[in-house]
Amino acid sequence: MTRAEPFSHDVVVIGGCGHVGLPLAIALADAGASVLVYDVSQKAVDLVNDAVLPFDEPGADVKLKNAVTSGALRASTDPSVVGDAENVVVVIGTPVDEHLNPDPQAIPRALEECAEYFADGQLLILRSTVFPGVTALVERMISERGLDIDVSFCPERIAEGRAMTELYSLPQIVSGRDERIRARAAALFGRLTEQVVEMEPEEAELAKLFTNTWRYIKFAAVNQFYMIADSRGLDFERIRAGLAQDYPRAQDMPSAGFAAGPCLFKDTMQLAAFNDNNFHLGHAAMLVNEGLPLYVVTQLGREHDLAQLTVGILGASFKAGSDDTRSSLAYKLKRILAFRSKRVLMTDPYVTTDPALVPLEQVLEEADVLLVATPHAEYRSIVTDKPVADVWNILGQDA
Repeated sequence: MTRAEPFSHDVVVIGGCGHVGLPLAIALADAGASVLVYDVSQKAVDLVNDAVLPFDEPGADVKLKNAVTSGALRASTDPSVVGDAENVVVVIGTPVDEHLNPDPQAIPRALEECAEYFADGQLLILRSTVFPGVTALVERMISERGLDIDVSFCPERIAEGRAMTELYSLPQIVSGRDERIRARAAALFGRLTEQVVEMEPEEAELAKLFTNTWRYIKFAAVNQFYMIADSRGLDFERIRAGLAQDYPRAQDMPSAGFAAGPCLFKDTMQLAAFNDNNFHLGHAAMLVNEGLPLYVVTQLGREHDLAQLTVGILGASFKAGSDDTRSSLAYKLKRILAFRSKRVLMTDPYVTTDPALVPLEQVLEEADVLLVATPHAEYRSIVTDKPVADVWNILGQDA
């Protein structure tokens, strides 16, 4: 593996202005690497070059400003920058279609747009969750183009909102066809963490899907428990607190709530497709988690004549403390209530991209019934005499 001239940068992150790519780019720049960010969004690129985060990620803003000011990080919409770095990190996810079928060709297609700029000697790292076998597909694509490039799959493992902590603290999975490739990947991520776990590419691909699916199934289990207890007029959170008190084997039982976001549901369906749709547990988890909004609205409708009422939805993002609305079940609640109630109002203290959102004060004043969709900490101090549907039990009362 030879190259006439050294690369001018250590890393380029393809799709690097998003929730996965940008925190990684910032962390690597903060650790001393020279980092390029390539993204097709001119607006996001301009924000990054102005040292402004395009989304909320605690702790990343100061490090971004330092990296941009020092010249350690630069963003561009020019695909030719892909050829300027030794390590090419790809954070383009594998989507699922309207029938929940994954598209394994999504990443190869996206890479074709900048493949002409690939250079011998690079390490190409797939970072986002992929359908099992996509790493091998990319390897064949690279080989067919006659390029001397190593390919590795190193799945991201961070939770949104904790990226600037977990990028440095969590073990990093690195994979490759041989020890040399794994060592190259380990050297890059070793800038952030000393803990590295080596796997074969197919093992790493399944490890990522297993991780997200396991979380999704756990959430489905407690959501089913919640519906069982609630349908009998019992307080699930009181039951959960009691059974877990000083009992180690129940400490990992989460609270009930809307399991959503851009990963858990999608990755569970990818795993099902990989196993020829023979994944009854995964499909059952999907039915439970996706069915919870319908259950909540139905139960609410049994106690209140929704057709005559205004319902206020507290929260639009898919998780607490986040401005990310991707795959948020709050919007599923809104669609259901738009059909069943007289009027729906929605608010969120973090989301600024939805012009239909209204201030919290307006929701508290005009709504007849409240529904907590996202457990933002800001809602804990709410005092109201109006009925509240609170699956998360954030207000500390019977849900």
